[in-house]
Amino acid sequence: MRRRGCADGLRSMHLDARLAQRMAALETAALYRHRRATERVEGQTCIDGRPVISFCGNDYLGLADHPRVVEAFKRGADNYGVGSTAAQLVCGYTRAHQQLEEALAEFLGRPRALLFSCGYMANLGVVATLTNRHGYVLEDRLNHASLLDAAQLAGARLRRYAHADVNALAARLEGSDQGEGLIVSDGVFSMDGDLAPLPALCRIARDAGLIFMLDDAHAIGVLGARGRGSIEHHGVDQNDVPVLVGTLGKAIGTFGAFVAGSDALIEALIQYARTYIYTTAPPPALAEATRAALGLLDEEVWRRDALHALVQQFRRGAQALGLPLLPSATPIQPLLIGEAARALAASDALLERGLLVAAIRPPTVPADSARLRITLSARHQPAQIDQLLDALGAIAQLWLPGRGESVGTR
Repeated sequence: MRRRGCADGLRSMHLDARLAQRMAALETAALYRHRRATERVEGQTCIDGRPVISFCGNDYLGLADHPRVVEAFKRGADNYGVGSTAAQLVCGYTRAHQQLEEALAEFLGRPRALLFSCGYMANLGVVATLTNRHGYVLEDRLNHASLLDAAQLAGARLRRYAHADVNALAARLEGSDQGEGLIVSDGVFSMDGDLAPLPALCRIARDAGLIFMLDDAHAIGVLGARGRGSIEHHGVDQNDVPVLVGTLGKAIGTFGAFVAGSDALIEALIQYARTYIYTTAPPPALAEATRAALGLLDEEVWRRDALHALVQQFRRGAQALGLPLLPSATPIQPLLIGEAARALAASDALLERGLLVAAIRPPTVPADSARLRITLSARHQPAQIDQLLDALGAIAQLWLPGRGESVGTR
């Protein structure tokens, strides 16, 4: 027993040494990721007891702490308890889940919707259900990691095309077996904030006899006159996009994900999607809170209007300062810096000024395209946008050497 214990200890030390070496390499390349614990104090985000203004969350409409959403969550917990206790096909599927699925289907104008625990699991479940090692999946190079991983884990042949380039997609289709694949795209790309060329993608999929799948996580609630996302914004329908995936933890402000589509699609996912079958159901209280948030999307239209006004204000100010923003009309406003170390330095400098902005570095984004991912919310005030712009102008020398102490004033 003593020898075995010694061998186990050596193996543990060997593992720790190997991992430490890998972590050291990340530190050297300015790619090590650190977590910051935030808390809410009297409605303000705080880090180490210090209030900060967050410009890095995805609560685009400011619904995450809306009183009606919070109250619905509390009532749900009172009625159902905290956990769902089991997978949905065992006994974890409650009346609260059913009502939310019905509300989502009605909201999106689709026959049915199916709840998943998170967007990652929804994408894995859908792609694995609709393809296999004999099929192929064509994806935009900047698709979310869950979409890329979904194709690989399904064993399908993954073919990536140049970002938002429909000609590149068409070229990748040449010589392919038609009718045996998927075309998959984000509606709004999470790190660039730009929109997929949805009508052209739908047309290519239709002409090739392929299934088109859209992950509209960052568009639902934000785009479209009624907040129905990319489909409403571009004027396409279920015939064009038969598989629609969305998340609940962004503009809707809660947590979880869903797939919306035909009755046949939803029934197939219930039977075959392993990430649905073998996962504990989301808490019923979350379903109740989400249903309340969906109602607010229709009632409080001013939130979308205010959000888009803030986006325009920020872009005008950034342009006046000569800041290198990527072209985006959405709440995701990436400020391209390039080097990971400089992006980190800029993020730290903003935090010193009471502004929380995440530095996004490889492998989340391509090499040499590290950035500040600035996200706006309807809860922000115009004065806070001005405060952010003033701070960015003051620290711009961190990534624009030779520009002096400031890039100027607006």
